[in-house]
Amino acid sequence: MSIITSQQLKNYYSDYKDIEVNFNTQVISATGLLAKQIYFKCVGNHWPCVIYSSSMSSAKIIANLNVSFYDAVKHADNLIQLRFAFKRPDKSDPLTFFIAAKIAGFTPYGKKKGDLNFISLNYTQKPPNDLIEILGILLEAKESSKNRQTERIVITPESSRVLGLKSKDAIVSIDKIPRRCLIRDIAFGGAKIILIGIAKFLIDKSIVLHVAFEDETETMALPGKIIRNEEVAGRKDLTALAIQFDDESLPLTFKMKISQYFKQMHKKYDHS
Repeated sequence: MSIITSQQLKNYYSDYKDIEVNFNTQVISATGLLAKQIYFKCVGNHWPCVIYSSSMSSAKIIANLNVSFYDAVKHADNLIQLRFAFKRPDKSDPLTFFIAAKIAGFTPYGKKKGDLNFISLNYTQKPPNDLIEILGILLEAKESSKNRQTERIVITPESSRVLGLKSKDAIVSIDKIPRRCLIRDIAFGGAKIILIGIAKFLIDKSIVLHVAFEDETETMALPGKIIRNEEVAGRKDLTALAIQFDDESLPLTFKMKISQYFKQMHKKYDHS
């Protein structure tokens, strides 16, 4: 991942300050949030909680609230400190930081009565650059995936290096049967692959392209469907398949990688 400049952080904050990110399974995986290490503190006491969502200006958390909590926040004028924790791929210790916030309200979680509540928070200060970067990269990737759906990346040694792609050799699963292929190009919205065989009977079939990246321990599964096939000039034994990805099922991490590729290439051409 490229180094984020102070200007980029300012742009992230300006563009995405109030956009909420829901911490579902995909977002937790993409950001490396360490859910079990999240808590908030107030007047020296700590309460475990779940991050439901966060923007760069507010958050919603879920926590069990008891009498000691209400006494503490009353004494602190509803001010708390929310602790975030994220994995760092290059280090063993996590990235952690606190954000000062004020409680804006409570809502019981679910229909059952009990102590479990949604707590709405407003940050009382600009969050650390680390949170701005994490949310900014994710939101930028989502925006870029909408605006650049069909902009294709031809797989070359240079584009593979920038993408962090291990190889253009890949595996596809069609009808759950794995087959070797070559990735010709890739985009937010799909990919074109080359494989051995006659594929005219594969149109509209479901397919999963398994792609290996340098910084991922496992291959990334990109589900979609085959929308057309083409002949490969001079090779009757090969066919090219165009894949349309299922956007809702694509890993956020994949979108972030493609987004960062376009950003890095844009910088390269700006400075050339």
